[in-house]
Amino acid sequence: MNTDGATLAVMLSHVFTQFTNTHTYAVVIGAYSALLGLFIPSAGGKWIVEAPYVMQAANDLHYHLGWAVQIYNAAEALPNLINPFWMLPVLGILRLKARDVIGYTFVQFVVHVPLVLLLLWAFGMTLQYHAPLQP
Repeated sequence: MNTDGATLAVMLSHVFTQFTNTHTYAVVIGAYSALLGLFIPSAGGKWIVEAPYVMQAANDLHYHLGWAVQIYNAAEALPNLINPFWMLPVLGILRLKARDVIGYTFVQFVVHVPLVLLLLWAFGMTLQYHAPLQP
């Protein structure tokens, strides 16, 4: 891969294109997006960062672009299923510590991560790729 003059988005799209195919794209991007959500908490801000290379990789792999966006949406919600933001005031109101609910969040993690990634993979196989009207 020639990286002369290439942006970070172009390089990342090449990385995702090399390490995924149409069968693994949903799972890899879903896991990546959920992990990135730990560092960039805003869904809109995260989409601005991710969209250029996630959509380019989907286009290069001939993966349905609508499902690529839905993979991002589901993966963005995944950390909220595991550790919801509303839990912070509830902990204060009930005078609990985070360690008191860590078992609950671990069970949510064990159940939701494989379930969401499996559903992303299954739904991603349902629609055919259509090239965008504008490049």
